[in-house]
Amino acid sequence: MIILADDLGYGDLGCYGARNVETPHVDRLSMQGVRLTQAYATSSVSTPSRYSLLTGEYAWRRKDTDIAVGDAGMIIRPGQYTLADVFANEGYATGAFGKWHLGLGEKGGEQDWNAPLPTGLADIGFRESYIMAATGDRVPCVFIENGRVAQYDPSAPIEVSYRQPFEGEPLAKDHPELLFNLPSTPGVGHNQAIVNGIGRIGYMKGGGKALWKDENIADSITVHALDFMERNKDKPFFVYLATNDIHVPRFPHERFRGRSGMGLRGDAIVEFDWTVGAVMEQLDRLGLTENTILIVTSDNGPVLEDGYQDQARELLNGHSPSGTLRGNKYGVYEAGSRVPAIVRWPGRIAAGTQSEALVSQVDLFASLARLLGAALPRGAAPDSRDGLDAWLGQDPVGRPYVVEQANNRTLSVRTPRWKYVEPSDGPEEYRWAPGSELGYKPFPQLFDLSTDPREQRNVAEGQPGTVRELEALLAAERAAGAPGRDETR
Repeated sequence: MIILADDLGYGDLGCYGARNVETPHVDRLSMQGVRLTQAYATSSVSTPSRYSLLTGEYAWRRKDTDIAVGDAGMIIRPGQYTLADVFANEGYATGAFGKWHLGLGEKGGEQDWNAPLPTGLADIGFRESYIMAATGDRVPCVFIENGRVAQYDPSAPIEVSYRQPFEGEPLAKDHPELLFNLPSTPGVGHNQAIVNGIGRIGYMKGGGKALWKDENIADSITVHALDFMERNKDKPFFVYLATNDIHVPRFPHERFRGRSGMGLRGDAIVEFDWTVGAVMEQLDRLGLTENTILIVTSDNGPVLEDGYQDQARELLNGHSPSGTLRGNKYGVYEAGSRVPAIVRWPGRIAAGTQSEALVSQVDLFASLARLLGAALPRGAAPDSRDGLDAWLGQDPVGRPYVVEQANNRTLSVRTPRWKYVEPSDGPEEYRWAPGSELGYKPFPQLFDLSTDPREQRNVAEGQPGTVRELEALLAAERAAGAPGRDETR
C-alpha cells in the first residue's frame, strides 16, 4: 500500500519534528518501521511527481507532464507499463483512490463527463478506482468511479471548460459573496467556477448530486479504500491511496476543526493522520498487518498561501512546514522535493529504524518489481533502479545521487554531499503563492550540504570542478533517454 499525501512538508509530521500539530498515527507507524530522512519525490509539483512514481520515468523527459489542467487527457498512455500493471500481472487486485491529476480520457478538453470515459485507469493497470479527476481546486468537482462520474445526476448534465465560462453561471471573481466556505485570493486563477461555496480553477456547469462537498472528501476516499481492502482480504492487493487534505482548498471535516491550533492547514494534517490511522486499523482488523508493506510519503513539499485566504501563514505559531530545510513547493531548494517517507513491514524492517540513505520515488517501480520477482517489458520504467534494500532500511547508503525537477523544469542533482542547481529563468515567487521561494537563478548554484544543510551559501564559484562534474552528470541523464524517444506523446 502506498499512501501519498498532497503538499505535505518535510517538517509537517511529529516524527519529523513538527510543532503545534500532532500526528499520532503516522508517528506510531514510524516507530514500527523505518523513517527515511533523505527521500525524494522527483519533482516539487504534483503531476510530474506522480507520473514518475507510477511509470518509473522522469517526467521531464516528456513535454506534456507539467501541472495538468482538470480536463487534461491521459498523461500516462494506455500503452505504457505502470506500477499498477506490475502488480496486476502478478495476480494482485489493484485499486487507486483519491487525487489523480494525471488526466482522463483520450484527448484533453473533449471528455464527455456524462458517459463512461473510453480510456481511464483500467487501461493502465488499476482494476478499480475512485478518484478526483484532477485536484480539489480544479473542475470537474466530481468523483470518477471506475471510469464514470460517481452518483451521476442525469437532471444536471456536466459541462467543463478551461477556455470560457458558461452563460448564467456565477464566477468567484464577480461574486465573492457566494464564497461562503472559503474566499479566494483576489486576482489569481482560483476565482472562476463556484462549487460548494469555494472558487475553483476552470469553468463548470451542472453536476447536481454528484458534486463533492470538500469537507467529506477525506472520508469518501478513505472509505472506498477500506472497502476495497475488505473485499480483497483473501487475495494479494495493491492500493494507491492519494489523499487530498493538505492541498488547497483546505476544508477539513468539522470533527478535525481546531485540533491543530494552526487553522485549516494544520487541521488538514490532522485529517491526513486520521486516514493513515484508519488504514492501519483496517489492516489490524483484517489480520493483514504482518504481511503488508505500508509506505507513507508525499508528492512534493509544502506551500502556505496558494490561491485561498485560509491564514495558513498567519497561524503557523512557530511551526515550520519545511522543517530545517530551505524552500517549498514549486521551487528548486531541498524542501520542494525532499519529502517524508516511512515504510513498515513487520518482521522484515526493524521497528523504530531511521535511515539516511538517498532514495527517490522513481525507484519504487523497479524496487517493488524485484520484490515480486516480476519481469518487466523492454523499455518499461527506464529511469527506475532497484533500491529495495534502501527503502526497507537495509542499505544505509542508497543512490549515488537523485535528480530533482522544479515547476519551471529546472533540474537539480543531489549527491550525499552536494546539491547543484542548473541556471534558469523565472520569477522570485508566483503571484498565486506569495512568500514562496522558487530559487530560479541565471547562474549555477552549488551547496555543500555537509556543512550547509539549509543551502545558504552558494559555493559554485569556488568549486568549478564540482560544478562541471555535476553539470556533466545532468547532461548524461538527459542524453540517456534521448535516442528514439517521442517527447510529444
